[in-house]
Amino acid sequence: MTPLITTLADEQKSEAVTDWAARAGWVVGLLLFVALLYWLMREGWKWRGTLQGDLPELPAVPDEPGEARLTMAGRYHGSTTAGQWLDRIVARGLGTRSRVELTLTEQGLAVVRPGAEDFFVPAAGLRGARLDKGIAGKVLAEGGLLVVTWRHGDKEIDSGFRADHPAEHAAWVEALTSLNNSTTEGAR
Repeated sequence: MTPLITTLADEQKSEAVTDWAARAGWVVGLLLFVALLYWLMREGWKWRGTLQGDLPELPAVPDEPGEARLTMAGRYHGSTTAGQWLDRIVARGLGTRSRVELTLTEQGLAVVRPGAEDFFVPAAGLRGARLDKGIAGKVLAEGGLLVVTWRHGDKEIDSGFRADHPAEHAAWVEALTSLNNSTTEGAR
């Protein structure tokens, strides 16, 4: 019986000891890989801004924009080339998401963004508005996004907004469409 116990005891092996140096090497390698990915994404964002550098400066909000027809508080989700919902525009700060306060007047649309550059879309530059479900980097339920189409320089731009109270979107589409129609008729 003793030889059997001795044989079984000789066959038992202890668990391998963890190789901490190899594990630390893998963790450091993974962290360096993640840092490289973030750096490449940042460089891509800067490169896109360089490629869009021909976009003119955005008009500043006038001191006296006129009497407000509509106001809205919400979020600015970004701008894209009109009709191409994935072609994000990052030049001139248009790619920066932020809170937003919109004010529609007879003169145009004032876009005030705390923490980002404010801009103004003159009434002559407004091309229309619609309800949509997405814009580059943001997808919502159908009709959950107010998309305003406007002209800046020689480029047509779609800008996406979401009101704190999305029920306001329909009134904005109607007001922007009527302002666009009156501006178009006045130009004739």
